[in-house]
Amino acid sequence: MERTDTTLTVSEGVALLTLDRPEHLNTFTGAMGREIDEAYRFCDGEDGVRAVVVTGAGRAFCAGADLTAGADTFAPQDRSDFSAAALEFPAWRVRKPVIAAVNGHAVGLGLTLALQCDIRIMAREGKYGVLQTRRGMVGDAYSHWTLPRIVGMARAADILLTGRTFRGDEAAELGVASRVVASEEVLPTAMEIAVEIAQNTAPLSVAMSKRLLWQSFAMSAEEVERAETELHHKLMLHPDAIEGPMAYLEKRKPKWSGSVARETSRHGDSNGDGKTKERS
Repeated sequence: MERTDTTLTVSEGVALLTLDRPEHLNTFTGAMGREIDEAYRFCDGEDGVRAVVVTGAGRAFCAGADLTAGADTFAPQDRSDFSAAALEFPAWRVRKPVIAAVNGHAVGLGLTLALQCDIRIMAREGKYGVLQTRRGMVGDAYSHWTLPRIVGMARAADILLTGRTFRGDEAAELGVASRVVASEEVLPTAMEIAVEIAQNTAPLSVAMSKRLLWQSFAMSAEEVERAETELHHKLMLHPDAIEGPMAYLEKRKPKWSGSVARETSRHGDSNGDGKTKERS
């Protein structure tokens, strides 16, 4: 697939996906959405990718949807063809950790895309917000599902209903940001976390833990206990359950043999309403 609005590179087990329209503050286009989808699917199925970092070129992460169409930006769409999801394959479906390196402004769709990621490293100087109620619309990209999970109902209401903007320190206070650093430190910090994951964590363990994390809000405590127990039984049969303790005792890097692509499926991953959805 020829890329026009993003770039994708892989090094040391880490895929770096860059939104690459810096002259437009990386505003979201249909082409960008298709390229992000394709990149996420590649990373999901490639065992050589152990973690994914998403960032923006230039001084912004993503300044929302491209509004150059003016009055036609939110023109009525064909019901059979349009979805507010923005992506067909959101970050939480990738069976590897996805880290948003939010290097600058992320508003509207820019922030709601970052909310789909597992970890968000955000620039202290950035401006953030889900502005859609100030544009005559509502939050998109599953934001009414992701944001309450991340920050709770009251804070989600504050963000979604007012459409206000806030800076990095408040993003940390609200719980939107996993960590806030200076803008020039955002990508190095995210890459350090991604490399740490790639070098030290068992791929099957991470994939299974991520899936359960995203599903857990729709589950009772008893259901989570049963799921954790079942995962323990599966992992205890795997060679990685021997390799992990032995690498620790021998003071060396582990050599994992588990394959996410071959040994886990996409079945039962979470859809936007917190329930499970069967996928082929």
